[in-house]
Amino acid sequence: MNDLDDTADGPGRLILLTTSHRVAPGQLSWPAWQTLREADLVLCADPGHPQLSFLREAGVAVDVAAPTGRELAEATAGGRTVVYLPAGGGEGDRAVTDELARLGGSGRVAMPDLELLPGSYDLPGARLLDLVQVMDRIRAECPWSSLRTHEDLAKYGIEEMYELVEAIEEGDREAVREELGDVLLQVVFHAVIAEDDPDEPFGIDDVAAGLVAKLVHRHPHIFGDEVAETPEQVRANWIRLKGVEKSRDSVTDGIPMASPALALAAKLAGRARDAGLPLPVTPPAPLYDDEAALGDHLLAEAAAAQSAGIDPEAALRHAARRYRAAIREAEVGAGEADGHDEPER
Repeated sequence: MNDLDDTADGPGRLILLTTSHRVAPGQLSWPAWQTLREADLVLCADPGHPQLSFLREAGVAVDVAAPTGRELAEATAGGRTVVYLPAGGGEGDRAVTDELARLGGSGRVAMPDLELLPGSYDLPGARLLDLVQVMDRIRAECPWSSLRTHEDLAKYGIEEMYELVEAIEEGDREAVREELGDVLLQVVFHAVIAEDDPDEPFGIDDVAAGLVAKLVHRHPHIFGDEVAETPEQVRANWIRLKGVEKSRDSVTDGIPMASPALALAAKLAGRARDAGLPLPVTPPAPLYDDEAALGDHLLAEAAAAQSAGIDPEAALRHAARRYRAAIREAEVGAGEADGHDEPER
């Protein structure tokens, strides 16, 4: 085979057209379509390439072949423009691109003008599609993952959230990124398990659609006509709309009683305060003007409880349950006083 610089008219253009498998086939950029229509030759290395049928439907003649780098360069002889679609839509078959690089670096070959033309781009969030595909395959083929249930994974979801909180508190950005991925794994794993339910199946798209609808509904100051100019107004709207959505009879509804006891107690007190209901007053709690003092007090209380043989977590959880009952009694009393069946919130 003669060197390329022996061709009569010299080489033309060689365009490597890349596409993303995360974008629907046929959704190509205008420069890509224009280049394909004007090319003297279009080659595709993969007979199963997802773009093939769409290109042919659009009237673009495509030859299915797996040329070498030299053959591609030779095809541009005479000033021709050749478009090459690598197998898989990536940035080029490695062997082909490596050979083109060697030819160009040899100094003995007149190379065509080489161009890399992205035909389609990944949109923000496109990697989530990869995650869903990978999880689907793991669920189908992994002996362990294929047998997991929601109940099996529940403890891992709690552990991953604690690890995320720890990474945030430590200010470790790399760990935060990793732990967010682990939390996201739990969401996708539960969604793929839910698809197998024989009675009420749902998938990740249903989860995302429900979340989008919720976010839009609870942000009427962005997606509607309501006005909320302060964080307090936004929070008030959120609580009000959430109460309507859930048809809740009590401000304590929706608070997971399985939460850690301290978080549970704080959540109950916060809901009661927002609703103007009684806060715990007996025994009176000391006031602290900084977080460290309060932390030291709580630590001392936990240590004293342990020394007395009392589980401080269980003690606080039981107190929180008693407090929840007291809140509900206060709500009933407020409703009767106002002449309403339900307490105003």
